[in-house]
Amino acid sequence: MLSSKEIRHELHGASLISDEVIQYIHKEGLLKIWVPKKYGGLGYRFEEGLKALFGWAETDGSFGWMLTLCAGANYFSRNIKPEVAQLLFTHSETCFGGSGMIGGTAEKQDNGNYLINGLWNFATGAPHLTHFTLNAKVTENGKPIMDKDGKEIIHSFIIPKEQAQIIPNWKSMGMKASGTYSFTIENVIVSEDYSFVYDTFFTNDILDSIPFRVFADLTLLVNYLGMASHFIEEAECIRPGINFKNFAESVEKNLDKVLYIAREVENILDDQKEISEDKQNEIHEYGVELVHKLSHHILTAYTQLGIRATDPYSAVYQVFCDYFTAAMHSNFRPSADALDFSF
Repeated sequence: MLSSKEIRHELHGASLISDEVIQYIHKEGLLKIWVPKKYGGLGYRFEEGLKALFGWAETDGSFGWMLTLCAGANYFSRNIKPEVAQLLFTHSETCFGGSGMIGGTAEKQDNGNYLINGLWNFATGAPHLTHFTLNAKVTENGKPIMDKDGKEIIHSFIIPKEQAQIIPNWKSMGMKASGTYSFTIENVIVSEDYSFVYDTFFTNDILDSIPFRVFADLTLLVNYLGMASHFIEEAECIRPGINFKNFAESVEKNLDKVLYIAREVENILDDQKEISEDKQNEIHEYGVELVHKLSHHILTAYTQLGIRATDPYSAVYQVFCDYFTAAMHSNFRPSADALDFSF
């Protein structure tokens, strides 16, 4: 078993998660925290999984982000037919991952299969995936198929890695080891059994009922908090004279709040009630505000660390770049219309 210190050492300055760390991930089943036990997963409860994600992000940004996004993709084991899920997840190294973007088309065939073509960006963990997940517009005779409300029908698909072409184009300042690459699919036939819809489940579990928006919000928030905690640790090593106690306590307080929200969500669902739109909005707005505050405090602290913190080989620089790369995710980005750049 690798310690956090050993994982940090392996991934410091790395451009890819090392084979040793990947082997550790598979041995411990870390990618299967959201996979039901009946499919060979760990079947974590929501709060339990969020605690794990926080710890992984605190260990290393790329490590935590890859595990969050790929374990999150493995969550789709719940959305596919049981016989297919059983087949796929009997393998200990099964790793889903892909893009949330709608980057291509799925042309419906006469036999019920689909012909997939397109380009998708930002598939975290791409070099380590066994299957790519993607969203595509369903078409027939080259034209989009509409639902009863006049909206284009979107389906998600699972494609074996052998049928995808990875484009290693990740050039960001941070998350360098996360393997967040683009990929293309060209004229690949996929059976309808390997398609799924986000809100259609073949399992019967509380986790299935958590709105995807809430699931995404909280899993990302614990990543930001984990990286912030790691940043404080490295910042203290450079400037031990600065009092970061309040910052550390605020991170801990907000982690407790995120875990409280997770328990609250599960309790509501346990009572056979839905998570209201107002509740979802409340959770999301809390996330937007929290990421804004974290970003402000990390940036303020960074400017107090001196020239040593600008060394691209330093640990604090890597955490800083990882955090602000992750913070570019569109999920918590406020509307640009509300920004005021005057001073």
